[in-house]
Amino acid sequence: MYVKRMLKVVLFFILVSVAGSCIKREKIPHLVIWHWMVDRQSAFQALAEKYESETGVKVDFKLFFPPDIYSQKVIAAARAGNLPDIFGILGEKRMLASFVKAGHILDLTPSMKEDSDAWGKRFYPQTLRIVSFPPNNIYQVPSGIYGVPIDTTVLQFLYNKSLFREAGLDPQSPPKSFGDLISYAQQTKSKLGIDGFVCGWAESWLLNALATEWAINLMGEEKFLKTLKGDVSYTDEDWIKVFSLFAKLKESGILAPNITTMTNKEAEDAFAKSKAVFSFNGSWAVNVYRQLNPKLEYAFFPLPQVSSSFPIKVWGGAGSSFMVNAHSPYKDKAVKFLKWLTLPEQQKFLIEATNNLPAIKGCEDSLPPLLKSLTESFAILTHPDIWPYNEDSRVIEVMNRGLQQIVMGLKTPLEVAKEIQTTKERLSQR
Repeated sequence: MYVKRMLKVVLFFILVSVAGSCIKREKIPHLVIWHWMVDRQSAFQALAEKYESETGVKVDFKLFFPPDIYSQKVIAAARAGNLPDIFGILGEKRMLASFVKAGHILDLTPSMKEDSDAWGKRFYPQTLRIVSFPPNNIYQVPSGIYGVPIDTTVLQFLYNKSLFREAGLDPQSPPKSFGDLISYAQQTKSKLGIDGFVCGWAESWLLNALATEWAINLMGEEKFLKTLKGDVSYTDEDWIKVFSLFAKLKESGILAPNITTMTNKEAEDAFAKSKAVFSFNGSWAVNVYRQLNPKLEYAFFPLPQVSSSFPIKVWGGAGSSFMVNAHSPYKDKAVKFLKWLTLPEQQKFLIEATNNLPAIKGCEDSLPPLLKSLTESFAILTHPDIWPYNEDSRVIEVMNRGLQQIVMGLKTPLEVAKEIQTTKERLSQR
């Protein structure tokens, strides 16, 4: 009897197990997003909760910091085949290209183009170009749109309006020319005893961005791009003039003494404390300065021109973008979430929460005055990620180090130009 009873019990559990296995259980969608944006984690969390309440789809924003650690994690995950559903890529355009060519990133062109380009038309064209590859691009990537911008970044000069007033300058009239920049900074330094210009030039990309803007203004975008292609030498007279601008900044005495060893965070702190009248920084600074000194009275202004022969270009484009994992089982849901994230309601929330410029059109009325002034530069944005040619990173490294050495008084513009050109020629012969 005992054996029969036990057999019945075992048979019962087997039947229950089999019946249970026949029941189709639909897995609850759970999107995982990796990012590095420390200042936006709470805002992302609020949006995730809102999206789940509206759709039932859980979204988990996972933060990894600092950026270099984040980049290493993304590269390792790509190699191991375990990227999250949505992620961002930090680095040059060639990094994005390598991910696309390896099949890790979903081509979003069909989604952007459907319903008469409904999604694609939302964005400022300049931001979408950063995550797109045109036909016959230098990276040999199939043409298409491979990312979703969530904000726009612009680099411009800034000035402290309170210090202008104290120095007897018109706080509504920032400098328009390179000469004005030096003159105003010298006047402020002379009267107030503070630095004329501060910037995080230990982070050499800021030097490179400024040199690029002045180069395009001085020689024109066509000649600038021909240099990248290799048709114009860095020892050309116009390039010597560009490098000489940094020598003139040093000679003028307006630069912060430790500017080449100063990080951008240190420069932001100095500007926020009114230790310098001018700086060069990105649109993200609005949020930074609000945290460091809410009472700081300042404004952005365009690049001080060095030539009237060519128009100015402003370094900028998509600040942060998300890509969809092409192998994600939830890639369709990931696309739906990114469409939702780039609707005006969510973009306006991010404007208020993080003080960043939106990636889409139609949010201008929600922008605070400081950010709204930057939208005037959207039509003239430039960035390496949209150029038909890109300089070798090793050449850029030599240029950036050379610019630092010019500012420190260790090398002349001509010496730096020769070093850059020698490096470029050596690499091209390999």
